[in-house]
Amino acid sequence: MILDKLDTTLVVRDKNEYRKNMASLQVRLRELEFEIFKQRLPVIIAYEGWDAGGKGGNIKRVVEKLDPRGYSVIPIAAPQGDERTHQYLWRFWKHIPKAGHIAIFDRSWYGRVMVERVEGFCKPDDWKRAFQEINEFESQLVSFGTVLVKIWIHITQEEQLRRFEERKNNPFKNYKLTDEDWRNREKWDEYLEAVEEMLLRTSTHYAPWTIIEGNDKYFARLKAVQTIVDAIEQGLANGQGLNSKVKVKAKK
Repeated sequence: MILDKLDTTLVVRDKNEYRKNMASLQVRLRELEFEIFKQRLPVIIAYEGWDAGGKGGNIKRVVEKLDPRGYSVIPIAAPQGDERTHQYLWRFWKHIPKAGHIAIFDRSWYGRVMVERVEGFCKPDDWKRAFQEINEFESQLVSFGTVLVKIWIHITQEEQLRRFEERKNNPFKNYKLTDEDWRNREKWDEYLEAVEEMLLRTSTHYAPWTIIEGNDKYFARLKAVQTIVDAIEQGLANGQGLNSKVKVKAKK
């Protein structure tokens, strides 16, 4: 099991050091946002993870110092209207960023092989076929020059329960907790099986997964922003942007 090998005890103990490191990473990300605009480099960041895993807080730290004209955050829920009458990837193609911009997906096309699989919203043949479809979809994006970052935030079942209880008892957070969250939790083992297969079959050399130990939100946020910075720097260094003529050296 891939997720069993994670060290979920990793924590950031020095909060002052956390704030210093986060501020430095956010400034660097702002610099890179301007650089990808000049070089016309498209960037996609896809977030997945357990309910209450911290995706929202993580995304907030990513965009906190960015120019809002250079990025968009796309929250993904169940398909509605026309989305239900098209092939399932259609609604994601609509949000693929133009060259020089960043698109952040709060959940993504991987719902096909997780929630749709576990909840029976599609036939077994559909989600089994989706692994190849997703790999081909991502291959097309990367071949165009897109920097594609895929992040799975992992928390333990015990930590999820603690966060659920915290939300339930906090009047400023209880809107985040729904009956669906509790129902999904009852199917933890089924979702775990789906996640493991997803990670195994869709972590490719051109679009690998980054698994983030998320029990400590501070650690998860630092690791996520660092991962994104590293990926964009590498994309610039590789000359992936449409305007790239001279390769940009990645900072160490």
